[in-house]
Amino acid sequence: MRHVIVFLICSMLMAPSIGCRTPSIRLSKSVSPPARPANPADVADSKPGELSAIRYSATTVSFEENPPAATVSEIAVAALTSESELSLESLVAEVQAVHPSVEAMYSAWQAAAQRYPQVISLDDPMFGTTVAPSSFGSRDVESAYALEASQKIPWHGKRALRGAAAYAASNIAERDVETTRQRLAEVAALAFWDYYAARQQLELNEQNSVVLESFRDSAETRYQNGLVTQQDILQADIELANLEQRHIELQRMEKVAAGRINVLIRHNPTDPVAPPVASIDRSATLPDEQFLLAFAVQQRPEVSAAAARIQEEQARLALACKQYYPDMEVFGRYDTFWQPRETQSDLRGQVGARINLPVYEKRLNAAVCEARHQVSKARAGYDQIMLEVQAEAQSAYEQVLESQRTVALYSTKLVPVAQQNVDVARSNYDTGVITFLALATAQRQLIDARERLLQSQVELQRRTATLLRAAGGSFPESNDFTNETAI
Repeated sequence: MRHVIVFLICSMLMAPSIGCRTPSIRLSKSVSPPARPANPADVADSKPGELSAIRYSATTVSFEENPPAATVSEIAVAALTSESELSLESLVAEVQAVHPSVEAMYSAWQAAAQRYPQVISLDDPMFGTTVAPSSFGSRDVESAYALEASQKIPWHGKRALRGAAAYAASNIAERDVETTRQRLAEVAALAFWDYYAARQQLELNEQNSVVLESFRDSAETRYQNGLVTQQDILQADIELANLEQRHIELQRMEKVAAGRINVLIRHNPTDPVAPPVASIDRSATLPDEQFLLAFAVQQRPEVSAAAARIQEEQARLALACKQYYPDMEVFGRYDTFWQPRETQSDLRGQVGARINLPVYEKRLNAAVCEARHQVSKARAGYDQIMLEVQAEAQSAYEQVLESQRTVALYSTKLVPVAQQNVDVARSNYDTGVITFLALATAQRQLIDARERLLQSQVELQRRTATLLRAAGGSFPESNDFTNETAI
């Protein structure tokens, strides 16, 4: 009988360790994201004890012995470098695939997902042994030793609440990944449009140089015929020098913008970048402003993260309330201490239980009070996030509308009028009605109007990228739109 009990105790202690060799693992990129947290209003009104009835499931993580050679980032790099023109979509996809901040947030999410199986697990069983060396070899008593195995079992519902808190924390980390991706999409879009603007302004500068060269040739011809003074030629040279200085400035802007793009995709800043698309052909429609604000609140991952934070703190509050109830520890013991040799071995086996006594109420009350304040803090944070999201979306919306009006003003009024002014001035100069200075002034006004048109078009795209992020990564699809202005 004694040998049977010893064998059972040892088997119980050794069983959990069977098959515990840790493999070389790699987290798969195809992890299914956790479900979005529930409506915080439902969580806020629930009682602490009700959270234990909610079903929680850990994020599924796959384990691979050897990672594949072609990763997602390598595929994205190959797709980007194979294009003859740099498109916004390919750049955004590449940045989101290889940027280290996404990798860091993804790893943080996966780490948070592994907290769930840890916190819902029972504590390790304990094994203890005691021997009395003087008893070995004694003629009066048997060899004295004691073997004990114990397992701590928490009060019903505590493990479920720990899992609820861990699951909510995993949801927060998952939403942080999406927040990072959306912010990187905005940063990549801003860098792309800066690069586009620099390239387009360089082409515009070259066109203006060609026009001014023709003006200078005309002035030189008139000077040789004695119709104007040399001042007209010198004025033309000044205007051409100004364009050359602008060309140097634009070259610097182009290199800086290309360097920003290279850094975003983890390339050397001086590496060559494919030219951007030749022209802006991106149109979209804006929904009604109030509809967009409501959509942003639903879509923004920051709002979902704030709702999950309420769930986490609510679970911690319920867990703090559960601490008033004791935990149990069951044990089995086999004791041969100072037993006469004629004692029956069946009397040596023992079983029992221990519980902790939660009698220090001040500590327990303080823990509950702390948890309640944390819940109130999380609710206030949720309300603050909602207000900030609406304010950010409303500000971005108005900026897009302003840019739309600015583009329309320059394209329909200022640039055509400035072009007509130059044509009239050129005709008047050829007939000697005005001086070359007046012609140069008209040309400068046209150059300025065309550059401002290009800048306003690019600024419209930049503000649209900001509005897209403020709306949660996409615009709503609905037939109830009231603003049909094209971007």
